[in-house]
Amino acid sequence: MKYGYKRPLVNDEESKFQLNDIPNIETYTEQHPHMKKRHELDALVMKLTRGDHLYVQNFVVLADSLTQFQDLLRVFEKDEVTVTFIDEDVQNTDILTMKLIELLEILTDLQTKIKRHQSIFGVREAQKQGKIIGRPKKSDDNLNRAFIMYDSKEYTLQQIKDETGISKSTLYRYLDQFKHES
Repeated sequence: MKYGYKRPLVNDEESKFQLNDIPNIETYTEQHPHMKKRHELDALVMKLTRGDHLYVQNFVVLADSLTQFQDLLRVFEKDEVTVTFIDEDVQNTDILTMKLIELLEILTDLQTKIKRHQSIFGVREAQKQGKIIGRPKKSDDNLNRAFIMYDSKEYTLQQIKDETGISKSTLYRYLDQFKHES
């Protein structure tokens, strides 16, 4: 039997661009991009049996960590299930016969893609909850005090930092920003 597995990705949040060229497959689709509660994947893994073929668009669709990827590959090998990763143009059976350097390239690429996927969706989720992302902005009072101290030429940069908490690089960045705005 032929199966497919899809889930939201950074560049395909509605899973519309996955597995479009594979005819006659039973597709399992996750409704969320997150690591936990991947019920569709769990149900699919339980259903797969010897001789089945699973199609996924790429490694990141299937796994959220190298450990999970390894565990799933072990299950598929034990159950004699063939998995085709479309974007990488590789099957799980090919991975077992690859040269070490080829395998390291795949794993390094997978690790990078997993981190990117998790970071982007994590930031989006935090923004939905109203959390502010990024370094907190320095208070205007401290900045103004730092500017006054700097312009007076009576204070060293270390004294300005000790007094206001604004580092040399931050002070220079804001000074450059204000010069460009003037």
